[in-house]
Amino acid sequence: MKNLTLNKKLALVAIALGFIGLFLGNPYKGNLLSMNTKELSMIVETKVDHVTVEELADWIIQSKMDFKLLDIRTEQEFNEYHIPNSENVTMTALEKADIPKNEKIVVYSEGGIHSAQAWMLLKAKGYKGVYILFGGLEDWRDKILFPKLTENASPEQIAKFEKTKEVSKFFGGTPSVGGTADVKTETPKMEMPKLDNQSGNKTPDGAPKKKKEGC
Repeated sequence: MKNLTLNKKLALVAIALGFIGLFLGNPYKGNLLSMNTKELSMIVETKVDHVTVEELADWIIQSKMDFKLLDIRTEQEFNEYHIPNSENVTMTALEKADIPKNEKIVVYSEGGIHSAQAWMLLKAKGYKGVYILFGGLEDWRDKILFPKLTENASPEQIAKFEKTKEVSKFFGGTPSVGGTADVKTETPKMEMPKLDNQSGNKTPDGAPKKKKEGC
């Protein structure tokens, strides 16, 4: 299992959840899922319902307001650090969350497995515009907050890193240079940015607050 790519792991989760739904139905509503396992695994494997951390970072920087970003981790994890503009709705609170069915939703967790579960639950409840943040907070940490340029980087990689540095600094991250691509070294644990400038909302009952539109 540990040798599988994240995509394949998510696909397996989708298949497993699909089988559970087909045989047991939706435990929250008592309805059978309308999606079959082949469709579920295909969506996950082809990244049809995925958003990359680079795309999400750009949306936040551009102040896009046409989506809802849900952090489905625990309240403690959320309070320690969360992606700007995200709202904390745990898995147990997700079923009761009052989110319009026409809302564009992006869900994320630490890695991606729990996001797939949340995605499946929302799909089962009839939500159409649901997306998984590919790689979750792990990718956000590695690619947005603490990107690293190897010493033997190509000109193309250097040019990309120059742009990535600005994005990293925008979110309070720390880009770095060093190491080689062919030698794997353990990345030292970096201190996550302070939450002073983080924008996240959570209501007392765990349901997300609605974002304010307009000026």
